[in-house]
Amino acid sequence: MQPPSDHRRNRPYPRNVNGRPHKHAWPGEYTYCPHCRAELVAADLGGRTRMRCPECGFVHWRNPGVGAAVVVFDDIRRILLVKRAVGATRPGLWSIPAGFVDYGEEIRAAAARELLEETGLVAEVGGVVWVASNFHDPAKLTVGIWFQGTVTGGVLEAGDDAEEAAFFSLDDLPPMAFETDVAYLQSLGAGIDGVGDG
Repeated sequence: MQPPSDHRRNRPYPRNVNGRPHKHAWPGEYTYCPHCRAELVAADLGGRTRMRCPECGFVHWRNPGVGAAVVVFDDIRRILLVKRAVGATRPGLWSIPAGFVDYGEEIRAAAARELLEETGLVAEVGGVVWVASNFHDPAKLTVGIWFQGTVTGGVLEAGDDAEEAAFFSLDDLPPMAFETDVAYLQSLGAGIDGVGDG
């Protein structure tokens, strides 16, 4: 999937919850400096447009978040997936169990925590099996890291932002939520073309 094009060109301002236009050119951008409260202005830094404070010099270096996923197979090589609940991104579609890494959290610990929260399973988190940039939510761009996981305990039961958790054959997968999961599954030889409809 290609990254979004320059978001400051030919884009209408998004609207806030009251229906009024924001001054942001992209969801999640700062309008005012979090240090001195001055209004930020666009500045060319390193060949890219960044929002900078004209008073104190603060620069909003808007970086992607980090997501951690755990790939778990059962004894007959079925993969564990979760159905995304109402309120989650792309509800009703399926994904590999994953979530955001909290500030100060070790990434494998985050992956294990997300797996436990979404599936009820405890796992030993092993090596990296896939890395990709996620562009499906413009407000929360992420870099995702998929780890191999080995279940060591727990009971399979959906929780957190998952409404179901189940194992699926790679030849019979449900409608998937994210292109990055689809790309990983295709690398395993899964018969899947793209994301499903929500």
